[in-house]
Amino acid sequence: MVWIPAGDFMMGGDNKQASADEFPKHKVRVNGFWIDQTEVTNKQFAAFINATGYQTTAERKPNWEELKRQVPPGTPKPPDSVLVAASLVFKPAKGKVSLNDYSQWWTWQKGADWKHPQGPKSNIAGKENYPVVHISFEDALAYCKWAGKRLPTEAEWEWAARGGLKNNIYPWGNEPVNKGKPKANSWQGNFPYKNTLADKFYASAPVKSFNPNAYGLYDMAGNVWEWCADFYDYQYYSTINKPNGVDNPKGPAISRDPDEPYAVKHVVRGGSFLCNDSYCSGYRVARRMKTTEDSSMEHLGFRCAQDK
Repeated sequence: MVWIPAGDFMMGGDNKQASADEFPKHKVRVNGFWIDQTEVTNKQFAAFINATGYQTTAERKPNWEELKRQVPPGTPKPPDSVLVAASLVFKPAKGKVSLNDYSQWWTWQKGADWKHPQGPKSNIAGKENYPVVHISFEDALAYCKWAGKRLPTEAEWEWAARGGLKNNIYPWGNEPVNKGKPKANSWQGNFPYKNTLADKFYASAPVKSFNPNAYGLYDMAGNVWEWCADFYDYQYYSTINKPNGVDNPKGPAISRDPDEPYAVKHVVRGGSFLCNDSYCSGYRVARRMKTTEDSSMEHLGFRCAQDK
């Protein structure tokens, strides 16, 4: 782990790519804390599984009684062929598609989980140093508890990602992601059908494949999205925008997303190997995304934090 010193910063969007939920930019102070130098790896997660026998969300059959609380009343039960142990796996489109329809590049893959990232015929042999993926919020909490750690707050995550730079767009500064030498594992080319592989990686990359930020943290941009402890509220920043700043914000009391009002969501940060300026620009330090607690995907992992 790396020690991140206490400090204050302006949290929120830094350029015209910022979404409405990244504003208003507001002053935040955080106490010093420890954070993992890298995303949790397959090797680290395997040690947790071997010690505890834990079964991840993706390895369990979904419970319709739990799922239906996340969808509008009256939503019909999916067929039994869908309610199987599965997870979301990336499948490239054959050509240009609407970027508003993620079903064009995600498939619900039976048998996909942390040990089988692309489905039952895949495995993680030789990928011990890759970030563990297909991790739900519940899975991340279980690992943190076992390791004596916790998930970082959203404010801690952004403060750490900025690496001491003030009002910069990326962990490395302001040079665009596709200028100069590759700085993060992202999607180069035309998403979601043509990747030029300028960074040499189509999917996730081993941790520490790219230079760290000024705090010595790796992959705070790209590679895989990372869970934060906070609930997601699209208007949260406006509630903590105080002239004198706010100390150690922990996130809203409840989740609020007008796109899916019944779903309970948490913040994910950092972007992934699928991020591209045409789609999500997730490698920006201020970029906020949200997903349901039971979500597990091929590009979703985490790193842990710890108090002094």
